Amino acid sequence: MDRITIIDIARMCGVGVTTVSRAINNHPDINVETKTMIMQVIKENHYVPNNSARNLKRAASKTIAVLIKGITNPFFNHIIKVFEEEIKRKKYSFILQRVDENQDEIDVAIELVKEKRLKGIVFLGGYFSHSQEKLTQLTVPFVLSTIGMTEEFEPNAYSSVSVDDFKESYKMVDYLCSQGHRKIAIITAPMEDASIGKLRYEGYKKALSDHGIELDLQLVRIMKEHIESYTMENGYAVTKELLESNEEFTAIYALSDSLAVGACKAIFEVGKRVPEDYSVAGFDGLDISFFYNPSITTIRQPVVEIATETIKILFDLIDKKITHSHKIFPAELIVRESTRSIEP
Repeated sequence: MDRITIIDIARMCGVGVTTVSRAINNHPDINVETKTMIMQVIKENHYVPNNSARNLKRAASKTIAVLIKGITNPFFNHIIKVFEEEIKRKKYSFILQRVDENQDEIDVAIELVKEKRLKGIVFLGGYFSHSQEKLTQLTVPFVLSTIGMTEEFEPNAYSSVSVDDFKESYKMVDYLCSQGHRKIAIITAPMEDASIGKLRYEGYKKALSDHGIELDLQLVRIMKEHIESYTMENGYAVTKELLESNEEFTAIYALSDSLAVGACKAIFEVGKRVPEDYSVAGFDGLDISFFYNPSITTIRQPVVEIATETIKILFDLIDKKITHSHKIFPAELIVRESTRSIEP
């Protein structure tokens, strides 16, 4: 059994790793009840704080950590596989660390750096809403992969690899509009999502505007917070609610293929058909979008290229060949059976 870490303790207690660190170090800036609860969990799990990093001069580690939000999202499967292959090819160790949606990935990363003596970090998925001051707390090179960054971030403060989520989302909605659809529902992320959710939603709005279609907020449907984001279950729940509302629409644009498959399930359950009654479109280019019946119209991301470039940039940063880098790959609109033209 692997030695329990401070990250495990934080997850058990439902607090951030910095809070656990404060409890261990008897920091005054912590609630007494919280500290008592944390110390009890530490005792029950026989956790021994790793002080050796502070007290000993240790050899440099050759370990890369991948911190992932949304580990259940099948889109990440191929990416992680390439990460592992490329990292091992460089003769480095590979750690995959799940970050829960309510956890702060920077805090998790800082503790991992201490515990595992990391040489580099990849942040995969999720949305980034940290300040630049927060990013500067990281003392090792890092790359944001498939995380759309909004304009308020200084590009010199980080490195990234992704597609242009705004542009590719615009492409999909522009296609649906060109097929005669004017009432296009969207399954999107919460509005506080400052990353890919926001960018894809903004692409949706811009495409509607360019086609002279007024935004109908009744057709803007937010993923359920109590269900894992970007999943079939979430797409099913949101679409079921949309159908029960009796709002008029002819197409659904889901921000992931998994959401789109869930949407199809909800449509079939009420006796309707795809695409005869409703067109459904997704995003990502998952294998399931091809093998599902009907096959899903989607935006296919170049997964292998994104993963390979992410690791290349990370090692260029580690080797001090560069100070930062940003790579945006083009994606591809794949038209399949789940959408149809409703032009007269």
